[in-house]
This record gives sequence, structure tokens and C-alpha cells, in this order.
Amino acid sequence: MSDVSSTELYEFKKILQDLSDKKGRGTELVSVYIPPDRQISDVVKHMKEELSQSANIKSKQTRKNVQSAIEVIMQRLKLFPKPPERGLVLFVGMIPKGGPGTEKMETYVFEPPEPLQTYTYHCDSQFYLEPLEEMLGDKEVYGLAVLDRKEATIAVLKGKRIDILKTLTSGVPGKHKAGGQSQRRFDRLIELAAHEFLKRIGDTINDAFLSLKDLEGVILGGPGHTKEDFLNGDYIHHEIKKKVITTVDTSYTGEFGIREIIEKSMDVLNEIDVMKEKKLMQKFLRQLVSSDGLASYGEKEVRNNLQIGAVEILLLSEDLVANRIDYQCTSCGNKKSKTSKKHKVAVEETCDVCNDKMKMIESRDIIEDLIKMAEDVNSQVEIISTETEEGMQLLRAFGGIAAILRYRTGK
Repeated sequence: MSDVSSTELYEFKKILQDLSDKKGRGTELVSVYIPPDRQISDVVKHMKEELSQSANIKSKQTRKNVQSAIEVIMQRLKLFPKPPERGLVLFVGMIPKGGPGTEKMETYVFEPPEPLQTYTYHCDSQFYLEPLEEMLGDKEVYGLAVLDRKEATIAVLKGKRIDILKTLTSGVPGKHKAGGQSQRRFDRLIELAAHEFLKRIGDTINDAFLSLKDLEGVILGGPGHTKEDFLNGDYIHHEIKKKVITTVDTSYTGEFGIREIIEKSMDVLNEIDVMKEKKLMQKFLRQLVSSDGLASYGEKEVRNNLQIGAVEILLLSEDLVANRIDYQCTSCGNKKSKTSKKHKVAVEETCDVCNDKMKMIESRDIIEDLIKMAEDVNSQVEIISTETEEGMQLLRAFGGIAAILRYRTGK
């Protein structure tokens, strides 16, 4: 999801995690995926058909719950004249809360982070999440080209999807048996034809890749040394040349060569994502020990800096687990907030003003709470994994909360 920020990705992951924990007593949880080009009236018609079909379900309880879920879906669809830009997802079903008779109808309706391609109706004991889970995969865009003197294939890799954009063939003559002057003349013709073919490849790559605003990098591959000649020559735009990550030796050209490039580059591509996080953390650590001191860490200090708008980049560990709790005094109305580990949430607190009891009025995930503060002052937010040494350091040494500052503040 190249157009989705790390904070949106975190929130999307959280929704999916919550949904994956939901279990029905029978095959009675209904999932509906509606692509943006699907008519709502067609979906409603299909729901009516499914409602009629559900009368054949043997279990009385399952039949009742499935029918109730479908009716809720039809009611919700009335709110949409047409699907949103990226489509619509609905998850509806009776979720048990404990013993028998404790089920509660739960409804989730939202626009997915990427356009849906396929209409799906699914009924099971769990919500059908695979299409959304696929969207969680890395969606960085990479340009790929595999070439030799005979053939070139240009492609784009987005997440796990490969789009072959163009295949070119050269017409460069092969070996010949001429000798003397004829041989030199043939050699010159071959070199000229090869040069013209590389120019044609370069023009095709420029047209294909310069328009990709989210292009993360370019990988060139192919058998032999043609790819190096191509890279070192003046064949591609300087902006694309700057984005060439590596060259890869392959046994093939064509689509097989493209797949070979991807297989041989996975370590490099994974390292790129890791390096982004490492660079951010290294920038924070440098500021921490520099005379400028444009760094802060720990929840209290970072909160204070967020409140005054001093945070340029907020760094949060994805493994940070805590709640931010708001309390209000039942006597004097005084309010206060505190952070608690998720398994240690206190329902009541003592008021600092009148010493009476305070009741919990709201609880929210600490990452979501800090993200909201950052958005209010236009601070960039980066969710840092624990896959690197620096990411582990953020969690363990700095409590999972740190910031690179816009200006120096008093401690």
C-alpha cells in the first residue's frame, strides 16, 4: 500500500486482528465484498436470494442468525446509493459473549484501503478476511527489466503482483561466417543494431517508469553483460538511473527472467524496508547525543512536546501495548488521564482534588491516542517494527515512544 501511511497501516492491522478474533457458534458470520463498479441494487437482489436460500439451513439457531445478519446487511446497503471509490466491505454476525444466549449482533462496514476486484459473499464460523489480509503485504512499487541483445521485458512489481508492461525483440544479427573486411563491417552493423536496441529499451523504460510517482527502485537483470552496458551507457533518464538498486544475473529473459529477478532480489528488497526504519532510528540516536539535542523519549516528555507542536517525527514501536484511560470524579467533576498496561486497567481512581472516587469514562489504545495528538500538530508518525536492533532499542530502552524534534525544548 504505497499510498497508505504507517499509521493507517497500523490501524488497518488492528481492525483485522479484532475481526480475526471473532468466532460464531455455527456457520453464521456473513462477509460481503462489493467492488466499486458493482451496482448496490444487484447486491440487494443477491441478498434477497441468499435470505430465501437460508430457509434451508437445518439448525434453527444458525438459520435465524444468518437471516438476521442478511437483513442487517440489506438495511445498511440502503445508506449507500453506490459503493465508495475503493468498494465496500461488510462483516455481520452473532458473536457469543460467554455462555448460551449471550450472542450479540456485531456489524462492521468500511471502505478498504485498496480497490476491491471481486464481488464475494461468504458465510462461515469466522469472517472471511483473506482479501484484506493480502492488502497488508508490502505494496511498494519496483520497476523491473530483464534484457540481453535479443530480447527485453519491462515489468512493474507492486506487492505480490507482477504487471508485464512490454516485451521487445531486437533483430540484432547473430554470428556470421564472413571474414576480413566483411567481418568488420558485420561487427559494426551488429554493434550499431545492439546500440539502437538498448536505446529503444531505454525509451520504453523511461516512458513506463517516469510516470510512477511511488517508484521505490529499479532492478535490472539478464544473462551476460548487456545489463551492465545498458546501465553504464546513456540509455535511461538520470532520475531512473539513480533508483537502480542492483543488477541480477539471470538464466532467462522474458517473463521467466522477471520472476527470476524477483526471487534473487527478495533479500535486497526486504533490506530496503529495514533500512528505512534503521535510518530513522539512527537519526534519533544521533540527535540524542548531539549538541542540538533535537530528540526526546518517554511518554511524558514526548506528550509535552506534542502538545506544544515541537515534534517533527513521532516514533512508536509497533509492539507498544498500553491503554490511555480518562477518568472523571463523581463528586467534583475533576478529570485526569493516565496510561495503564492493557492487563492492568483500573476501573476507578482517586481524585487529586477531593479525594473521592473517579470513574473511567474512556479507554483507548495508546498508539492511537499519540497518533491523534501528532495529527493535530502535523507531526509525521512512523510505526517502527522490532525486526532490527534499533527497533528493539526503541521498545526496550526508550519505552517504545520517541521523537525527533523541530526545535529544542526545555526538559
